[in-house]
Amino acid sequence: MKKLLALILALAMILVASSFALAEDLPTITIMFHGSNVTDDTAVLEAVNAYIADKVGAKLEVIWGTWGDFDEKATNALLSGDAGVDMVFTCSWSADEYNTYAKNGYFVKLDDLIAEYGADLVAAIPESLMQAATIDGAEGMGVYAVNGFKDTATQNTWDVNVTLLNELGYTLDDFKAMSFYDFGELFAKAKEVKGDAFYPFLVEPMVLERMVTGSVIITGDSGSTNLLSLYLNQDDVSADGPEGNVLLNKFGTEEYRKFVDKMHEYYEAGYVDPSLAVAETSNDTRTNAQKTGEYLIGTQSYAYGYEYSPDVLGRGIEVAFVPCTEPYVDTTAAQGAMMAISTASEHPVESFKFLALLNSDPTLMTLMNYGVEGIHYTLDDNGLVVFDADARATYSPWTNGVGNVTILPDTADEGAGFREAFKAYYASAKAIPAAGFAFDNSEVANEMAALGTVAAQYALALDAGALDPETTLPDFLAALDAAGMQTYLDAANAQLSAFMAAK
Repeated sequence: MKKLLALILALAMILVASSFALAEDLPTITIMFHGSNVTDDTAVLEAVNAYIADKVGAKLEVIWGTWGDFDEKATNALLSGDAGVDMVFTCSWSADEYNTYAKNGYFVKLDDLIAEYGADLVAAIPESLMQAATIDGAEGMGVYAVNGFKDTATQNTWDVNVTLLNELGYTLDDFKAMSFYDFGELFAKAKEVKGDAFYPFLVEPMVLERMVTGSVIITGDSGSTNLLSLYLNQDDVSADGPEGNVLLNKFGTEEYRKFVDKMHEYYEAGYVDPSLAVAETSNDTRTNAQKTGEYLIGTQSYAYGYEYSPDVLGRGIEVAFVPCTEPYVDTTAAQGAMMAISTASEHPVESFKFLALLNSDPTLMTLMNYGVEGIHYTLDDNGLVVFDADARATYSPWTNGVGNVTILPDTADEGAGFREAFKAYYASAKAIPAAGFAFDNSEVANEMAALGTVAAQYALALDAGALDPETTLPDFLAALDAAGMQTYLDAANAQLSAFMAAK
């Protein structure tokens, strides 16, 4: 009997050792995410790697890019051909903009991989998202990234600190009756109550401009500072806007001048933190003030259910998001969060298998987003996710940047049925007339670079109110003209006209 037990034990040890050796022999694939707040992923990656070993045939490592450092990390990895980064977040608005980087040969064309390994992926995400990812890239027309099923429509909202608003003697209904041009009385009251060191208007300046003027991002436009405006019909986003389907110099319109005049007034009155007007400090200033609830009115590119996220629940205040327009579908939103495989990757097959599994398998998607059950969260009696606050503080990925959010379980904060409501919300969104249009800027790449350099000197500071439009806007517009703005506009409008004619 002892000999039999010894033999069984020996065999078990051999099997464990063999399994360990097999795992050790698996290749490592590395993914770079955006917008994350993760300082400890040890337990998660242990669970993930145990789960994907036989399904993917690889081990996973993660580079957790943040809102502050992702753009630099991603572009450096792609431009240098770093084989140590297999998969990278891309989209219509990041520095590694999807259409441009795919056309320039940095992303693997996925059509053959989808045909061979992507049946579950195709079944899990809407055909519209696959269509939105189909572009004319370096290897011809095809899919160059896995398009995450997230908030597939755009909706910009006011981010309202209702707690402070009520303290100042106003209701949310009072606020809803006001426009951007009426906010001065709120801000003056907030400064009176909170003191001169308090800045009530917490804005992402370039988002604010679109909210106030009713313009949309044009995919393929200069990513650092959008140069073009297409104006929405704010009564019905699916109808032609006031200018029709025509692209305009963003900074040369009457709408823009009216906006920056008011922002300069707000800035001079002390309602806007000066650091919001500086590229190096603007984002961190905004996110830090949001976290602590140190603002009255802010701006938010909204995703359905954002009010239930740790970012909002952790502020310690009552928050409301008040829409500026109805949700609308445009190219920017449809390409809003994607994962591409770098052409420098030495493991494209394993990388694709991982992305396909991530977007179709609830177990893996939950591990990557919520962590490990019993460590990062528990389930309540209704099967809803309840986060452990301490663990969540060290493991909080940007869920919308990971993949297919519709296969995640509902959380206790969201409530049962949230995912179904999420799908219904985005299914009801209307498409703008130019939805699907992406500007191929290759023929005016030199002009775009020159215009971007000019815009970087003026746009952020103007949008934040730090520059006086009376004296600086004429110089800005003259510099844009000298850098080739009309050539850039003509090329963009020729493409848009052809696109609209072909619809």
